[in-house]
Amino acid sequence: MADSAGIQQGSPAIGAAGLVPAAPGAGGTEGSGAAGGSARIAVKKAQLRSSPRPKKLEKLGVYSSCKAEGACKCNGWKSQNPPPTPPRTDQQSNAVNLQEPCRSCSHTLGDHVTHLENVSEEEMNRLLGIVLDVEYLYTCVHKEEDADTKQVYFSLFKLLRKSILQMGKPMLEAQESPPFEKPSIEQGVNNFVQYKFSHLPSKERQTIMELAKMFLNQINYWQLETPSQRRQRVPNDDAAGYKANYTRWLCYCNVPQFCDSLPRYETTQIFGRTLLRSVFTVMRKQLLEQARQEKDKLPPEKRTLILTHFPKFLSMLEEEVYSHSSPIWSQDFLAGASGGQIPIHTVISAPPVARPLYYSTSPVSVDPSTRGSVSPARKTSSALEPNPVGEKRKPSEPLTHEENKRPRVVGDIPMDLINEVMATITDPAAIPETSLLSAHSARDEAARLEERRGVIEFHVIGNSLNQKPNKRILMWLVGLQNVFSHQLPRMPKEYITRLVFDPKHKTLSLIKDGRVIGGICFRMFPSQGFTEIVFCAVTSNEQVKGYGTHLMNHLKEYHIKHEILNFLTYADEYAIGYFKKQGFSKDIKVPKAKYVGYIKDYEGATLMGCELNPSIPYTEFSVIIKKQKEIIKKLIERKQAQIRKVYPGLSCFKEGVRQIPIESIPGIRETGWKPVGKGKELKDPDQLYSTLKTILQHVKSHQNAWPFMEPVKKTEAPGYYQVIRFPMDLKTMSERLKSRYYTTRKLFMADMQRIFTNCREYNPPESEYYKCANLLEKFFYTKIKEAGLIEK
Repeated sequence: MADSAGIQQGSPAIGAAGLVPAAPGAGGTEGSGAAGGSARIAVKKAQLRSSPRPKKLEKLGVYSSCKAEGACKCNGWKSQNPPPTPPRTDQQSNAVNLQEPCRSCSHTLGDHVTHLENVSEEEMNRLLGIVLDVEYLYTCVHKEEDADTKQVYFSLFKLLRKSILQMGKPMLEAQESPPFEKPSIEQGVNNFVQYKFSHLPSKERQTIMELAKMFLNQINYWQLETPSQRRQRVPNDDAAGYKANYTRWLCYCNVPQFCDSLPRYETTQIFGRTLLRSVFTVMRKQLLEQARQEKDKLPPEKRTLILTHFPKFLSMLEEEVYSHSSPIWSQDFLAGASGGQIPIHTVISAPPVARPLYYSTSPVSVDPSTRGSVSPARKTSSALEPNPVGEKRKPSEPLTHEENKRPRVVGDIPMDLINEVMATITDPAAIPETSLLSAHSARDEAARLEERRGVIEFHVIGNSLNQKPNKRILMWLVGLQNVFSHQLPRMPKEYITRLVFDPKHKTLSLIKDGRVIGGICFRMFPSQGFTEIVFCAVTSNEQVKGYGTHLMNHLKEYHIKHEILNFLTYADEYAIGYFKKQGFSKDIKVPKAKYVGYIKDYEGATLMGCELNPSIPYTEFSVIIKKQKEIIKKLIERKQAQIRKVYPGLSCFKEGVRQIPIESIPGIRETGWKPVGKGKELKDPDQLYSTLKTILQHVKSHQNAWPFMEPVKKTEAPGYYQVIRFPMDLKTMSERLKSRYYTTRKLFMADMQRIFTNCREYNPPESEYYKCANLLEKFFYTKIKEAGLIEK
């Protein structure tokens, strides 16, 4: 019965533009799902290209004109029995019949694909890639709200459609071809470095080069605002000129990142000063703001570079960008001999940001064109009386005698030391009003402060058929219906209204200045021990303020009070990431018999659950974590002060000793070092084989194992085998296991570790593959420890 959630809230440092690639379909906004979207398209193409040839012909036939005699005008074969929408994943694919007639012209599928009979597999795979790009652009056209962006998508859609019909390569027809302005942004920045910094010593000049490369990388992955957004922000700007550059950017830089059948160019290589002037001010502001927010996440060696040198670099560059007499934009500018061009490589990985991801807790997809951030969070309450949820949950019951007597874990820190450290830290009950731009601020800190000041309120409300209507509650319910309808435009308004006003459903409402700005609708099943989350949203102009996280935390507290400790919801592929951040998992703790028949099973959606811990005060959780970090920091400082002793160097090696035990090094144990425990080596070959087989099966069935199932194909990753000298994959490991190659656990673990190491070496940190490797590696070592092959 879960319908849909909204869009994830973005980072406060992101406004009308973003920092990394964003998939087409939401012009002028940015999002964290960009790299993931590109990877999904690549996976779909790989799956389609590995299909049998008849299946490929069927796919291409849909986009091929009929070749039957009699000058048939049918421009694409249509099946008599089209697959359901959305297609059922449990259906077996039927064998392709080339004699099946077209629903439109009655000629067979074979009549539509006769021109493909002698086409090579390579050419057919190229055409199939264009087909998937066409289908993706078709979706973008229908989801996009901005008229200018929609027009470009439609033009590219027609171009690729024509390329399939004519079996040609898509070529953009334009009055001008890249580059559109000289010197390019890349050349201008190179000139700037030579002009301003060529006199510096080599080491300092290298620092400037790093800043320049970082800046160029950010421009290449910057998401431009739409012409309509720019007209609102800068009414007196050259609207026609910006629109022309925006169209070119979409066609040559943005869309080709995801539709790789189109030629792709770097923004910095085909655009010049004009485009840079139009984005520089906003870009500079947001880059510096984001740097301040994430300063503690930066590696120590990059912190000074970004926080100190980068702002000065941008200020100096800004003068040259907007100066009418700057020599760096002259085509006659002569670069100094000491310099050299700046190759565009990612020096500092841009943090994944900001394109909206469209979350849906059911197969009913949320229309990306909403462009509002909708945060899942909500609560339920009494029927007509608003239930304020701001008050803190009462402490849990005192620990029992048995719990108090539980044995202390080895390594526990003595309580007297904790109390001593706590005395040196600010009163933990006081919550400092941290700047919202601080890197230390939690996602929900701003919302928590507003709640404390009385700016916002949280109430669990619902309709009732047996109590006198309360005007204020009914007004809030109408407001919630409006918020859900506006933020979730693909959901029928009648359906939203029915659930919001259904007495069995409750809604945690977020009230600001007396009006509803967001909420979460849900239904509780006390007898079954779980609650079903239906949909949630925050109105678009109140997003990026932490309201979504704070709503969900209030919802968790409310359910702990009512002794319901499990949430269930259906999430589509875009919503999974959001719910994971809120503590949801695909590992459902509720027995299936408890929820089957109570919530509807959706095709194409993933059931996710969240188990609540009644000991956690969720609305104050981030404050507690912050205090714990402070305690650990103080303890580390104390320990460092205690061991700050210099020992004499080791002289035994001069006397001919080749090796000594680590524990014999003076002072090593005082630092807290302990010998690394050795894992248990199974001596029985059959027992080792059975254990490794079980672990490998668990790894292969993990949700993040899909990139590593088979060897990497050269066609999908050009140059992979030049970078990776010793490739490894799960299929090869299965074959090795079957042949009894793994005679020790170390051989098995080495091959598995090679998979993760290879992935991180070849792929950038912001890629989906890199993230999959990290998550799967963590899962693998959990299973290894459970099997007792290494010490926990």
